[in-house]
Amino acid sequence: MQIETIWIVLTAVLLLIELWAINRVRKAQGKSSNKLLWIVVIVFVQLIGVVAWALALALALAGPKHSEHNPHSPQARQ
Repeated sequence: MQIETIWIVLTAVLLLIELWAINRVRKAQGKSSNKLLWIVVIVFVQLIGVVAWALALALALAGPKHSEHNPHSPQARQ
């Protein structure tokens, strides 16, 4: 396999991942300005933008930790 073919395949895969990420951002709930910012990052920063978006999504899905471990939460004071 020639090196040019490998780069074409990698570029096509990256393009598909970017389109998928943009579609997910577009369908997500949230403010339009936040969506636009993420789309700009994904498009202009390429691979780093997709990775940053995926990490932010993973952190958002993880959500806040349980309040039972937080000594300053209202439930812990009772």
